[in-house]
Amino acid sequence: MRIGEMVRQTGVSERLLRYYEEQGLLAPTRLPSGYRVYSDADVDTVRRVRTLLAAGLPTATIAQVLPCVRDDGPNLAPVCSDLVAQLRKERERITRAIKDLQASQGMLDAVIAAGPADTAPAIQQPVSKG
Repeated sequence: MRIGEMVRQTGVSERLLRYYEEQGLLAPTRLPSGYRVYSDADVDTVRRVRTLLAAGLPTATIAQVLPCVRDDGPNLAPVCSDLVAQLRKERERITRAIKDLQASQGMLDAVIAAGPADTAPAIQQPVSKG
């Protein structure tokens, strides 16, 4: 299938499909004219990539993980022995990021709480001189 059909089947834009290819996540065949040709297996690969992106993995990690996962119903299951350890490290990274965001949220809450209670903040717009 050509890229337009791939977009229709996956809901992923042409630009993103090209990006996945650049990142080594997808490898469509090429016609002599240069047009990309995708297979039904590529549709499944895009779905796996989207799942791993939604799980918070960066594309560089996904490139390593992708060959080591298989479909297990609606979920992905690891098939390489060292993958679970790698995924646990990624989970720890995400947990640290969540804690950092929660700390930032707490600091922002303190700033908001120190402000006047009954006035909405006004955002200053730049004044154009013309």
